[in-house]
Amino acid sequence: MAGGVPVARLAPPLTLLILLGPLTFGLAGTALPAFGFLPDLGGNHLTIAPFAELAAVPGIWRSAWLSVVIGLVTTLVALGAVAGFVASDLGTTGFARMRRMISPLLSVPHAAAAFGLAFLIAPSGLLMRLVSPWLTGLERPPDLLIVNDPMALTMMAGLIVKEIPFLFLVTLAALPQTRHAETMQLGRSLGYGRMATFAFLLWPPLYRQIRLAVFAVVAYATSVVDVALILGPHLPPTLPVRLIDWMNDPDLTARFLASAGALLQLAVTAAALVAWVGLERIGGWLVRLTRDRGLRLRRDWPVRLASRAVMLASVAVVFGGLAVLALWSVSGLWQFPDALPSAVSLRSWMQALPRLAAPLATTLAVAGLSTAIALVLTILCLEREYETGRGSGRGALLLIYLPLIVPQISFMFGLQVLSIRLGLHASFAALVLTHLVFVLPYVFLSLSDPWRAHDRRHDLIAAGLGMSRTRALIAIRLPMLTRAILTAAAVGFSVSVGQYLPTVLIGAGRLTTVTTEAVALAAGGNRRVIGVYAFLQAILPFFAFAIATAVPGLLFRNRRGLRV
Repeated sequence: MAGGVPVARLAPPLTLLILLGPLTFGLAGTALPAFGFLPDLGGNHLTIAPFAELAAVPGIWRSAWLSVVIGLVTTLVALGAVAGFVASDLGTTGFARMRRMISPLLSVPHAAAAFGLAFLIAPSGLLMRLVSPWLTGLERPPDLLIVNDPMALTMMAGLIVKEIPFLFLVTLAALPQTRHAETMQLGRSLGYGRMATFAFLLWPPLYRQIRLAVFAVVAYATSVVDVALILGPHLPPTLPVRLIDWMNDPDLTARFLASAGALLQLAVTAAALVAWVGLERIGGWLVRLTRDRGLRLRRDWPVRLASRAVMLASVAVVFGGLAVLALWSVSGLWQFPDALPSAVSLRSWMQALPRLAAPLATTLAVAGLSTAIALVLTILCLEREYETGRGSGRGALLLIYLPLIVPQISFMFGLQVLSIRLGLHASFAALVLTHLVFVLPYVFLSLSDPWRAHDRRHDLIAAGLGMSRTRALIAIRLPMLTRAILTAAAVGFSVSVGQYLPTVLIGAGRLTTVTTEAVALAAGGNRRVIGVYAFLQAILPFFAFAIATAVPGLLFRNRRGLRV
């Protein structure tokens, strides 16, 4: 097929510029103030004084250590549950049911899931109400520090239930690239248990496919801000929360301390990734040791039951939390230990709607525009790949994952300083561009596999009929890939809706979204208002996925081949 899409050749360099430009300038803008150089605030010489001040902050090393532990424990438990469940149930009807149940959870923002968990397990939460007073004998909430506990157990639980859907769906995407059915059958025929077959034969090539996604989970868990504000400890808080406090300090000289802390966060995430690589080596050594000793591990039912229990618990917690958020948003008087509110009212919604209008409009506009730009760039990049016949290698995949692996807080500070100097601070364009940095990787990863799996014979037929590449793209490939494109758009929309830190720093409080408003309410005690904001934040991505599911069915209701 002669010719090509004219602008497709510009898409790859433009995409790399959007992904790596803010990252590079942001890190530079963070590093210079960390070493005392920020002329606007009187820092005209390089110095290590900010690091000395950082080292003297009480509890700073505990905060850093806590962030490392959160990242490692969250990833280890979530990945272990996913791997155990895939090993135990791959190819069964239970596996298909779990896939249908857990897929919608990917769209739930982390903050909404954290609020839901808090409303479930708090001393006055729904679970305690369901067993009081008939089982516990309690007529008032117990004096227990469950949410915001000093060991961050609740925070890790909240992250685990949200990372399980992500890792599960990434694993599902990687499975077709392995001969999993034949491999599992081979191991079973040699007398090995399901878990042993999976660990010895299938897991090594499968893990290589999802390794960068696992690194992204480690990095996110060590540097997350919104979940830490909602569920994390307070004395001392995690390192990212401290950085936000310093960045918002009225004393502008605290920016030097915040920048030094941001570089410490980068080192903390790097240390967690190095530790994770060490755990990979230890895990590989244990697998080889077990395999070489000829252990077949047929009695693996305790591990299989445990992995199923964790997967089911993650589904129950997220859906249960969303139900509690919805219930609190319409509740009237609801005293402890009543299991249900004594009255239902839309008063909270009616009072919140006027204040919600501006944040909701910003949320929809930023998410819609950033997703649209990400879709166009992704389609053009994949079209260029299609034209040249050169697929993206491991290096290109690493560049796509880089904004997800580098902690947001480590380069967003520098990006904020840069936006101020350029006069773009708190501008709509800057906010869209910032969201695009994080939306684009998810859209690309969601759309790349379906695009590459497209049968090229359709394009050969189009070429035989005299169609140009551009016309074939518009008239054939895009319609045939409508479902995949809309699904990728829904993923990108969900990612944008859930962005907290970029919106806070670049929006500067003047451009607020539903997410930033919901997290800001975490310090308050009005569960009805929190329920309204958090539930609205959660259902926006559901609407996006519902549209992605319904539109192709309506468009192609008379075309049987495109309804699949």
